[in-house]
Amino acid sequence: MSIFDPGLPSVRQIQSFIKIKQKVEISLINNITLTGTILWQDPNCLCLFNEEEDIKTIVWFQAIIYLKPIS
Repeated sequence: MSIFDPGLPSVRQIQSFIKIKQKVEISLINNITLTGTILWQDPNCLCLFNEEEDIKTIVWFQAIIYLKPIS
């Protein structure tokens, strides 16, 4: 099990995206791209909310290739 370390830059960046409700794009190892806002994160996963489709998706960090903000 991973340890949640809020001192890590990646954790702080995701926390800032959550705080300001920044829309993000997440590319996964299976060539799927997801967009939405991150609702929460824990040591293993994050929850992405797609407002257009009203879908919440749990994404494991091991499946993420990249995560970037979009406007």
